[in-house]
Amino acid sequence: MRIDPGTRLLFVGDSVTDCGRLRPVGEGSPAALGEGYVAAVDAALGRLHPERPVRIINMGVSGNTVRDLASRWDADVTALAPDWLAVLIGINDVWRQFDGADSAEAVMPDEFRRTYGSLIARTRPRVRRLVLMTPFYVQGERRDPMRRRMDEYGAIVRELAGAHDALLVDTQAAMDRALARSDFAAIAGDRVHPTRAGHEIIARAFLRAIGVTRGYRR
Repeated sequence: MRIDPGTRLLFVGDSVTDCGRLRPVGEGSPAALGEGYVAAVDAALGRLHPERPVRIINMGVSGNTVRDLASRWDADVTALAPDWLAVLIGINDVWRQFDGADSAEAVMPDEFRRTYGSLIARTRPRVRRLVLMTPFYVQGERRDPMRRRMDEYGAIVRELAGAHDALLVDTQAAMDRALARSDFAAIAGDRVHPTRAGHEIIARAFLRAIGVTRGYRR
């Protein structure tokens, strides 16, 4: 396993990460981590090292775009001084381009790359390890307009991971594998917010990326 026992691992992102986590800081108990993939990762790592578990913090906020993330980064990431940082952002940046809401809330590709890249560049020297997770849309038809756009943002995340020596979690690829054997509604009823099964898919993809290949079960 690449992550050492006792490591302080912080997850930050939008509603997919949030999942009802404790405010102001999601830390200290399983219930504080919410009911999504962060809690599933915590449970898996806890089984591997029960005597000195990885210390997990959930700082997801529902509705966030990378623009929102930038506005709270100092307080919700830098000030908490994580050893490892995992970021899952981009879904709302794309969704706001398609949901009929105020288009000013959408974050277009150039701003997404610039803002995300700036956050990562100034944070990378402060953390031992960085994990970037691609945004996803649970839609197997890749010609679908929103799926095509999400793939574009996923490519930006992949690019940033390569540029900043980060581990990459390809959550879109994990969702695509699941779609090959399941209906989308079993993974995410609105194609964005995961069901319990959908969160398990994300957790498994994250654990594989950090080198955990045993001890994970639902």
